[in-house]
Amino acid sequence: MREAQSDRWHPALQDPAGGRTGTAGGTGKTMVMDKGLGPSAFSDLLHMSAPYIDMIKLGFGTAVLTPDDILLSKIDHAKSRGILIMTGGTFLETALALGLQNEFLAQLRQLGFNGLEISDGSFPMTRKKRSELILRGQDMGFTVITEYGKKLGGQPLTIGHFVETATIDLELGAELVIMEGRESGSGAGVYNEDGSLKEQDFRSILQSMPLPDKVMWEAPRKEQQVFLLQTLGPNVHLGNISFQDATALEALRRGLRGDTACWVENPTADMEGKLN
Repeated sequence: MREAQSDRWHPALQDPAGGRTGTAGGTGKTMVMDKGLGPSAFSDLLHMSAPYIDMIKLGFGTAVLTPDDILLSKIDHAKSRGILIMTGGTFLETALALGLQNEFLAQLRQLGFNGLEISDGSFPMTRKKRSELILRGQDMGFTVITEYGKKLGGQPLTIGHFVETATIDLELGAELVIMEGRESGSGAGVYNEDGSLKEQDFRSILQSMPLPDKVMWEAPRKEQQVFLLQTLGPNVHLGNISFQDATALEALRRGLRGDTACWVENPTADMEGKLN
């Protein structure tokens, strides 16, 4: 449940659409991408936006390029705010390609990460290996998030394969399955090269996926966020959000921004499952 953040403002003004606080209890998760924030910027992010962030991903392999003291500080501060923090899936893929899976996972645990992203966006991965990693990650104490989709453009999305992969991942214990969108929001997953949505693919996923509420949609662009919120409601899971946009996205979720202000006319009414 998302609680009101201040006693100064009337509760109805903090969540005019009524879908994120109080008895409505917003559950939509927000994952923020950190592509190399310094310690002051990271601290500012948490001071300002921690109540609106559920996960922080240290994008790609940036964790290995971050000074140890800063990396440990980020991990500790995120966890102290109840935030899941993990490295990008590409980093694990690289470790697998180098035969360093065991060393990589052991180092994640030693550093104190509480999340593990498993993906195959850059290197192929068998179903057996994916399953093994999901189970091993859980055994090591990580909350496991999986990702589906290739990072290179021009590779078509196969709906049936996504649904099958996601279903097995969730049955094995993955918390969520991320639909790849890249940090650019273009040329991957359900997005065209110009960032526009492949609506037929999107609708097919929703119609075929047994647990659509377990999908997190990477949506770095505002127009993508607005479409997903307007279509699936304020509690859709959204990922690859820029650190500058964490609070702005929460404003969208609550009807505190022009794109979703129309929700305020009829709070919480039929905001979920708007797709025809």
